Amino acid sequence: MDFLGINIPTYGWETILGSAISGVFLGSIYALVALGLTLIYGVLHIINFAHGALLMLAMYAVFYLWQYLGIDPYLAMFIVVPGGFLFGYGLQRTVIGKASHGKDEIILLVTLGVSIIIENAALFFFSATERSVRVPYDLDGIDLGVTYVVYPELAALGGSLLVTLGLWLFMTRTDTGKAIRAVAKERQGARLVGINVDHIFAVTFGIGVACVAVAASLLVPTYAVHPQVGYLFVLIAFTVVVLGGMGSFVGALVGGFLIGITEQLGRLYLGESLGVITISVIFILVLLFRPTGLFGQKSG
Repeated sequence: MDFLGINIPTYGWETILGSAISGVFLGSIYALVALGLTLIYGVLHIINFAHGALLMLAMYAVFYLWQYLGIDPYLAMFIVVPGGFLFGYGLQRTVIGKASHGKDEIILLVTLGVSIIIENAALFFFSATERSVRVPYDLDGIDLGVTYVVYPELAALGGSLLVTLGLWLFMTRTDTGKAIRAVAKERQGARLVGINVDHIFAVTFGIGVACVAVAASLLVPTYAVHPQVGYLFVLIAFTVVVLGGMGSFVGALVGGFLIGITEQLGRLYLGESLGVITISVIFILVLLFRPTGLFGQKSG
């Protein structure tokens, strides 16, 4: 089929369905990275420019736990997730919070500076060489008929669903989660009722980094680790967050799936180089007709 001078191939429903299913698994990876980003935005109301660098740092931690201690990347989650929370909590409490003096526009610059420092430190200590984890199950999977799904893809899908559910339960059923929601809604009011806002900010940032650590553990069996790896995911994660609705966990999950499916179908019909354009197209369309995102709410 020819459209505007571009020869677009035609495929049977099996091929299209197979690509869509592959897109769901790809989208679950994007959603994992976006969940921590949308949590931080939902409370701190800032875009964390260090998100990609923190993802890269967590992936290196998973890699070296595997290389030197022989710890499976999925089991490394029990180390890097608590470590990520503590690192994020300390980073926000000692660097980001103090340097920003409570001003959101300064926080943006501070997180950008943190990102630059982490990435250049990674280049200095780890070099630009790609490092890969080899696990015995990386090519094993399930044949669905229309596509073949490897176990790491299934793990990423299950992880994104569990993290989304866990965050929702935490935010709605725990006292800390309710305090986080109160701070997100009205900072000054939260202070007046005795909530330690600075502590809640740090806890939220720590949870966001912990989510990144979960994503790192699930990504390492599939993707090589290098100092620029964060860029591959965080730019799309920003798109997912805006698409789903700023601060919405369900929106991040659904947005990730939509972006993944769109990207895979775009590659199927337009090729590898042009396929990613479809991500920008659907992003612009949603902003034109739904500026707050699919699950976002209008302020005021």
